[in-house]
Amino acid sequence: MPLRLFYSPCPNDTFIFYAWVHGLVPGAPRVQEVLEDIDTLNTRALRGEPEVAKVSFHAFSRLRPRYSLLHSGGAMGRGVGPLLVARGDSPLVEVAAAGDEALAAALARGTVAVPGALTTAALLVRLFAPAARRLVTMPFDRIMPAVAAGEVDSGAIIHEGRFTYSGHGLVRLTDLGEWWERTTGGALPLGGIVVRRDLGAEAAESVDAAIRASLLFARCSPEATAGYIRRHAQEMDPEVCRQHIDLYVNDFSLDYGPEGETAIRRLLEAARGGGALTESLEGIFWDD
Repeated sequence: MPLRLFYSPCPNDTFIFYAWVHGLVPGAPRVQEVLEDIDTLNTRALRGEPEVAKVSFHAFSRLRPRYSLLHSGGAMGRGVGPLLVARGDSPLVEVAAAGDEALAAALARGTVAVPGALTTAALLVRLFAPAARRLVTMPFDRIMPAVAAGEVDSGAIIHEGRFTYSGHGLVRLTDLGEWWERTTGGALPLGGIVVRRDLGAEAAESVDAAIRASLLFARCSPEATAGYIRRHAQEMDPEVCRQHIDLYVNDFSLDYGPEGETAIRRLLEAARGGGALTESLEGIFWDD
């Protein structure tokens, strides 16, 4: 039976996995794709459904007993973090100009939309504004319309929202990724690929190799991936789609390396501080 590979329909994921799911990686395990939004991916992994899945690193803080991390296929970098946005006429805009401390205090008095309780965006909101308690979860593509309509006071936007929020009449309050980078000095881990531990080390190694080869194929033949990406990106503007891939697919996607692994452990330590992680950070990768 083929492995079930769960990932999002976002351009960075469909770009990375195109070759593997279309049988273009010699020697790779057979695989069946399942595409879901990131919050659903986190939830289904918590139930142990996928053999291989893209999940938020925040969610991985709860998945570690059942899943281990692969070294390739993830989303990490600088300038890739969630943006906190509000309406242009929101009092938060003036508060944000006064600095992070003032904004964090103001967020505690209002509602903040996040794209899932276990997304890395939600973790960053909690780390940035620990007193913020009124987090409202909703699908990521609903957040900008909800903020624009006044249903919530602000929202943490991800994916292509970085490029399109102004078209909804929204303004940036702060870049949570930039805040993380200033605070830690390292890159921001957003999401990674996990493999179920019961498959064993040999299977994990073959999956890691397949993802790396699939990404290298896409880099060498980006035109081959275009139709698949467009089909799943739906209404996304082609230029936004290109920017999305350029931003979220980088050398960390090929292999985290020592710098990336340090960044992942730093984020998981932050999740531990919030009570999400209770176990050791040893053995988080399949080959540790």
